[in-house]
Amino acid sequence: MGGRLGAYRRPLAAVLAALGTGFTLLALQPRPVDGSPILVAARDLPGGTTLRAGDLRPATVPSSAVPAGVLRAPATGGVLAGPMRRGEPLTDVRLISPGLLGGYGPGTVAAPVRIADAGSVRLLRRGDRVDVLAPPDTDGFGADSHSRGPLRARLVVASAPVVAIPGGQVGTGGNGALVVLAADRSQAAALAGAGPHLALTITKP
Repeated sequence: MGGRLGAYRRPLAAVLAALGTGFTLLALQPRPVDGSPILVAARDLPGGTTLRAGDLRPATVPSSAVPAGVLRAPATGGVLAGPMRRGEPLTDVRLISPGLLGGYGPGTVAAPVRIADAGSVRLLRRGDRVDVLAPPDTDGFGADSHSRGPLRARLVVASAPVVAIPGGQVGTGGNGALVVLAADRSQAAALAGAGPHLALTITKP
């Protein structure tokens, strides 16, 4: 009887030792992080860097450690407002804002235009396109339906995109309201020389 127990003792001890080793290895394995995916700097990045593939890498952090304004979508083409350390999360304040003319082509300028009818400006939203109209050039003469026909407003620029409507000034007083349009330099010059009492019509975006 003792001989039989001795025969099984060594294999049983080996099995128990293997199980113990397996449990130890499982206990030492890192547990999966239960958190949120974010983007972090793959290496130290200087300020002014235009982000390219490879500058950022995904990382997972605990949900409680996610900073405000974190960006989770790729930001390729964005420009860093300041330096970033390796492993630092990418947030909205780390990127330079595209500004009023973001997305417009080279040579585009922001042209402030004061519209006489402040109420019409109230209808606008950023991204709308407008025609800007000026009073007819009468050359010192009034309307004469017999010789010249009815005078018509002059079209200054057509289908100009609205890029900003300064707040706190729409509908105040009798000075109209300010609108900022995206224009090329020739259009901006035409707007600047169009004089007061400008009007606008909203065109199809």
